[in-house]
Amino acid sequence: MDWQGWALFGLLATSVLTVVMIAAQMAGWTRLDLPLVLGTLLTPDPDRARVAGFFVHLAAGQAFALGYAATFALLGQATWWIGALLGLVHVAVALTVILPLLPGVHPRMASTRAGPASRAVLEPPGLLGLNYGIQTPAVAIVAHVVYGTVLGLLLRTS
Repeated sequence: MDWQGWALFGLLATSVLTVVMIAAQMAGWTRLDLPLVLGTLLTPDPDRARVAGFFVHLAAGQAFALGYAATFALLGQATWWIGALLGLVHVAVALTVILPLLPGVHPRMASTRAGPASRAVLEPPGLLGLNYGIQTPAVAIVAHVVYGTVLGLLLRTS
């Protein structure tokens, strides 16, 4: 496996995913702000949270890229379409498992049962992230398929 490629291309793919998500948010297609959500795990200040969250997201992207690289190595090939399929699996888990569980561990995110007295600053994403907008799942799918495609195109198994 091309482990130096993994280190470089994982950062590149994560950066592309982040740019797609932020561009979609700025275009009004979703209200999901991943750097803010991740960063507020660490700090209540929104400006600092976005910076911290960006680096948390880069680190998480590297970890996922390692999983993609290991999968490519097990399969003995890395192609754009295998990467895209892995991106679909990745986003399916993110939207159906990780996001709905996030309110249970996030100190600044309301739960679906939080009442008006809640001091949480973030609303819960809900299943598929739909609380952040009806187009959020589509945006997340596109971003993760692009992520997997980039890794499938750039990583080599030999």
